[in-house]
Amino acid sequence: MMTTNDRLRNAGADLLAAFGLLTRLPIPMIPGSMRGAGTVWAWPLVGAVVGAFAATVAYAALAFGATAGTAAALVLAAQVMLTGAMHEDGLADSADGLWGGWDKARRLAIMKDSHIGSYGVMALVLVGLLRWSALSVICEQGGIWALVAVGAISRVPMALLMALLPNARSGGLSQSVGRPSAEGALLALGLGLAIGVVFLGGGGIWLAVWAALPCLALARLARAKIGGQTGDILGASQQLAEAAGLAYLASMMGA
Repeated sequence: MMTTNDRLRNAGADLLAAFGLLTRLPIPMIPGSMRGAGTVWAWPLVGAVVGAFAATVAYAALAFGATAGTAAALVLAAQVMLTGAMHEDGLADSADGLWGGWDKARRLAIMKDSHIGSYGVMALVLVGLLRWSALSVICEQGGIWALVAVGAISRVPMALLMALLPNARSGGLSQSVGRPSAEGALLALGLGLAIGVVFLGGGGIWLAVWAALPCLALARLARAKIGGQTGDILGASQQLAEAAGLAYLASMMGA
């Protein structure tokens, strides 16, 4: 029978594993503690920390007299450094594969290829511009701590897509991690929403709704074109959720 100490030890190991997977922080792993997809519940917590780091960078930049646009660019750079651009890489590979191939096998091959194509470049540019422009408004309006909520909520779709969609290929990061339980995915959703409400009140719910919309479209597209999800699709979902969430916040703060 699992004791309270065992549960706390497992939760701590899950959190460390989540940071090890989703960031480039030098996280020490506990031997024998890796639970693969069982760690997805902690992904919103990792996102909240990434968001807090981004908000701190924005606060420091603005305090030293940087313009809102410059602070926004530094936020994007800080996030890329902390996460190793793994979500941006997923966005680019997903765009290349979903639009550049004529059948499932070719699309998956393109997504696995480390080279970036024109669709990937355009996806990075367009989503990056959307994130930067929205962040500029948020920094100008002094709403930088809302980035904690965005960071948490934008990691929820990854957990949900892993639970709801089958693996599109027999290998790869997503397949190796496994498929999370419904309980783990729902816990991730609950944590993401709770963090959103803490920082934004009722606006946290609307943030989640707006973040979900492009991810629903991505899920339908991925299911139709490659039969499910991959690690690249999961990364793309985070980027689209973040961009939509930031756009929602910018529209509210700039109104």
